[in-house]
Amino acid sequence: METVPIQVPDGSTIPVRLLPAGGAHRHPVTPDAPRPVVVVVPGLGVPGAYYETFGRHLANRGFDVAIGELRGNGDSRPKPNPSSAYGYHELVSVDFPAIFEVVRARFPSSTPYLLGHSMGGQLAVMYASRIRGRLGGLVLIASGTPYYRGYPGVFGPGMLVGTTAAALTASLAGFWPGDRITVGGFGPQSKVLISDWARLARTGRFVPVGADMDYEERIARLKLPVLSITMTGDDLTPPRSAEHLLAKLPNAEISTWHQPQRLGHNGWIPDPDSTVDRIEKWLRDR
Repeated sequence: METVPIQVPDGSTIPVRLLPAGGAHRHPVTPDAPRPVVVVVPGLGVPGAYYETFGRHLANRGFDVAIGELRGNGDSRPKPNPSSAYGYHELVSVDFPAIFEVVRARFPSSTPYLLGHSMGGQLAVMYASRIRGRLGGLVLIASGTPYYRGYPGVFGPGMLVGTTAAALTASLAGFWPGDRITVGGFGPQSKVLISDWARLARTGRFVPVGADMDYEERIARLKLPVLSITMTGDDLTPPRSAEHLLAKLPNAEISTWHQPQRLGHNGWIPDPDSTVDRIEKWLRDR
């Protein structure tokens, strides 16, 4: 595995982990049918390194793999602090293009498929709406919106109150001090990122701070293949949460699969076999 550090304008460094395909190809790789490169975007507070086992499983099936990092998370430096002022928009308009520059340089003949986990899936959809036709497709794993109406029973009001409280705490502290919170802390995060997340939970709409376009309108125009995988035992992304995100993509070619194993929100990452089976089938059918 090779790791390439990139630097974004605020001085943050972000590692991109690269795993070239190591397995046999069931179909010949030609200019008309290039090898996919799967670009993995982590969930909030989940280090990119945690996806290495998952990435190796994909590489052993014949796919090139790149694992990104969310700014301020994992091995990205510095950690969020009161001067951090990036949110959803900066991640998809600044960080993602820089990550994809590395991917294109290392795998120039491969077609990129963007795989997002949890918040990473939300960001993947936003990035796809910015570049439109330059992705082979999207894979969304345990990913939906945090819109509170997508959660059953008391979990809905709990999501609304919890995200609102998190945004208020981040505003007062200057950043989200998630390393001091033992339950659902997600590590330290930019106050703007937490504000964008809370607004999405409250309104159900992608309206991030500093947006230079109407993300909702552009997402609705997307015409590309999408595989959405939901997980048994996942309280953070129940089926209605995932459905709410997919409803924003009326023109996409959507496939869905529910993982029957009780792996929860993150358990599929260290135990990836059956999930990788489904992703491989979907990629081979493109």
